[in-house]
Amino acid sequence: MTPVEHDPRIVWDVCADADAWVSRSVQVIVRALRQRAQDGRDTRLLLSGGSSPVPVYCALADAELDWSRIVVGLVDDRDVEPDDAGSNARLLRESLLAGNAMTRLRILRGPAQALADAVASANADASIDPAGAVVVLGMGDDGHTASLFPHAADIERALQSREAYVAFDASGCIGAGIYPRRITLTARGIRAAATRILLMRGERKRAVFERALAVGDVRDLPIRIAIATPGTALHVVWCRD
Repeated sequence: MTPVEHDPRIVWDVCADADAWVSRSVQVIVRALRQRAQDGRDTRLLLSGGSSPVPVYCALADAELDWSRIVVGLVDDRDVEPDDAGSNARLLRESLLAGNAMTRLRILRGPAQALADAVASANADASIDPAGAVVVLGMGDDGHTASLFPHAADIERALQSREAYVAFDASGCIGAGIYPRRITLTARGIRAAATRILLMRGERKRAVFERALAVGDVRDLPIRIAIATPGTALHVVWCRD
């Protein structure tokens, strides 16, 4: 077996192709939401951006869930207006919300909202969910997750923060592209999740992830935060293509 397949910190789902990956990803998210709904409280579902999970979010809109009890939020977002092409809030409106008008969306940055005010609002929202959210993560080829980029100027602050969200400066990080200013879950925010799910595709990312399983500095591969957090195993859904 590979390191992933025998690591007790990981639940590892291998899918035959992209269609199977979308289907299994939806199943895993729905099961986690139904488990959280058993206590009768509203459930927070925090989703990541990027192009890969868009088909998952579109399919998730059709899932048989009590969407009136689910509040959808974001793992991270760029410091842009919510209608900007680079906004993760816009991505969710055009995927999950396009097929499900009942979904309640809490965006990280409102129109013309200052970054500091947006972070304060995000932390206030996080504080009212002591039981934790269902958090769906992605991972970049550089090992970043959320907007926690390796060796970024703000990585240490995000690792040490006692809050769930921080403003993050990813200047100089190739993976951040033209959007270096971010709002992101911190290490504390990821650790507080009731369920952590990682959606991942491709052999290259699998190789990066397997490197992250070894002992090493989280600043090198921030995905290690999700792997090493005690408690419920990280559920990874992966396909080769």
